[in-house]
Amino acid sequence: MTEDRLQLLDWLERERDDIIGLFRALLRERSPNPPGDTRSTADVVKEYLSKQGLDYRIVSPHPEMPNIIANFQAGQPGRHLVLNGHMDVFPLPPDNAGWTKDPWGAEIADGKIYGRGACDMKPGTTASIITYALLARLRDKLHGQLTLTCVSDEETFGPWGARYLMEHHPEVHGDCLLNGEPSGPESIRFGERGPLWIEFTVRTRGAHGAYVHATGSATKIAMNLATALEALTGIEGKVSDNVQRAIDLGRPTMDRMMGKGAGDLVSIVTLNIGLLNGGDKVNMIPSHCTFTADFRLPVGMGKADLLPKIAEIAGRYPEATWREIGGDEPSWCDPDHEMVAIIQNNVTAFGRPKPTPIVSIGGTDARLWRHNNVPAYVYGPYPHGMGSHDEHVDIEEFLHVVRTHVLSAYDYLSSPGRSG
Repeated sequence: MTEDRLQLLDWLERERDDIIGLFRALLRERSPNPPGDTRSTADVVKEYLSKQGLDYRIVSPHPEMPNIIANFQAGQPGRHLVLNGHMDVFPLPPDNAGWTKDPWGAEIADGKIYGRGACDMKPGTTASIITYALLARLRDKLHGQLTLTCVSDEETFGPWGARYLMEHHPEVHGDCLLNGEPSGPESIRFGERGPLWIEFTVRTRGAHGAYVHATGSATKIAMNLATALEALTGIEGKVSDNVQRAIDLGRPTMDRMMGKGAGDLVSIVTLNIGLLNGGDKVNMIPSHCTFTADFRLPVGMGKADLLPKIAEIAGRYPEATWREIGGDEPSWCDPDHEMVAIIQNNVTAFGRPKPTPIVSIGGTDARLWRHNNVPAYVYGPYPHGMGSHDEHVDIEEFLHVVRTHVLSAYDYLSSPGRSG
């Protein structure tokens, strides 16, 4: 192990309490999205960077959703690595239902830290901040440049965070991205499925409930349409041999982490009917019904492949109209990229199982870099309580993620390498 790597490990050990303190300070700041106000969380990040003597700038296209960018040029030419984490979190249920800990308390209990954002994704954001700060101390010995992006507006896939930066600030694109979203230390995400959200509306004349001969029922038609859409599930994407090999090898890991069957979802279209609203009264034939469909597209296909099929099925129901209301394309990059091996080597060097490259069934900001042909990889903690109650992270697991990010970023920037 090189002197610099030993130095990084020494800093990580000596500053352990400060690292945990930064994470807990981030957790105590309330940043649910919606509404998405991350200003107080951003203040914690800015204060930490300032105390480390590190410059940064604020890009805030929305006044309540700032994005923080920091960058340093290394002492020698090389590649550009970007670190990314988001500061907003899921909202809480009414009266904090289901929580046994204060969601904003950052309480420590039984070796775990609790709070909204305790896995999604303030541990990963902390890992990015610490990685940037520690490597800045060694910048003269490194190659290329390192950029830190702490963003807002991720939880709703909104326009004011990473999407804004990617569209208006190409200086954050880089040659590779490292992200700490919750994924489980057994895996490295190299891709994710794409959500496609469609709203269907059915309208009929409607009538008294006894006059079923007079008009069709909007709710019945909507249910029939929703059932017909099931014919689209199971359609597979087409990918390169190495991506397919990684997907196949990753199935057991996904099943173990997310439940049996999760690994099979990566390669096929899935459908969930999220909302259904129709009718006015039990004894009236509904004249209107609206439902929303959440299709998830596998890697190896895009919206253009599925939309004509949706149109064909919807066309069988003349009472129905439909429109796309959100989502994004699937994204994936090379599962055999240098960064994957770097992360694996660092994880196994500390006695943990070798993480498997997988495609995520959920979405992250990393997709935006992949859409710009920048390889983007996610390595983070388990999603304990993510979007639910008593969200938490194991302290040692959190510190492991921080250590892995620090050493992996160092390894990537330790030589000029090849771009991409």
